[in-house]
Amino acid sequence: MSGSSTILEDDSLLSRLDKLYFKLESLLNLIGGFVIFLIVLLAVANILGRKLLGIPVSGYIDWTEQAMAFFAFFGIAYCQRLGGHIRMDIFVSSLRGRALWFFELLSTLLMLAITVVLVIGSYDHFLRAWTNGDSSFDIDLPTWPAKLVVPIMLSVLALRLVLNVWGYSRALIRGGDSPVAVPLIEDAATQAAHEAETVSGSKTDEVVK
Repeated sequence: MSGSSTILEDDSLLSRLDKLYFKLESLLNLIGGFVIFLIVLLAVANILGRKLLGIPVSGYIDWTEQAMAFFAFFGIAYCQRLGGHIRMDIFVSSLRGRALWFFELLSTLLMLAITVVLVIGSYDHFLRAWTNGDSSFDIDLPTWPAKLVVPIMLSVLALRLVLNVWGYSRALIRGGDSPVAVPLIEDAATQAAHEAETVSGSKTDEVVK
């Protein structure tokens, strides 16, 4: 399942790199959100232009298709840092200490391996589009910029996964229940408390047990 998470910090090099990298991830996520906003404006312009003036936005479908890569992938590393990707944690939620960090490390290494394969495959896909001059059907919009976004953003995700591997490896060696720079998945009660804080705009000092 997906859910909220807590990321602890300290003065270690890992934690400093995590916070620094999170600034980049936050910026990319913001850009992805801005692209969604532009697509909404484009959709409004297309509807109003078609209904009121009989002049729809030229290449509306083409622009929307190309933009999907931007808002779909620009926030992928940001979501990983916050532990927001869908996961099945029925088994790992019952683990504690080194056993938990071992399986988290194992799953993160698997994710990293898959991501590297996807980076290579998506880059080859971009290269074919660049070499062949692929374009959209309606207004001949070049497709290579959108296809280039995929390997770049997956590379950003891969670097985040490297930091996660570092964090889980550190936790596995040291033990304990409070490692830094990795998403600590919260239970349902804590998630509900944090969601209530977000809605109310205030923070509570009590921890839900």
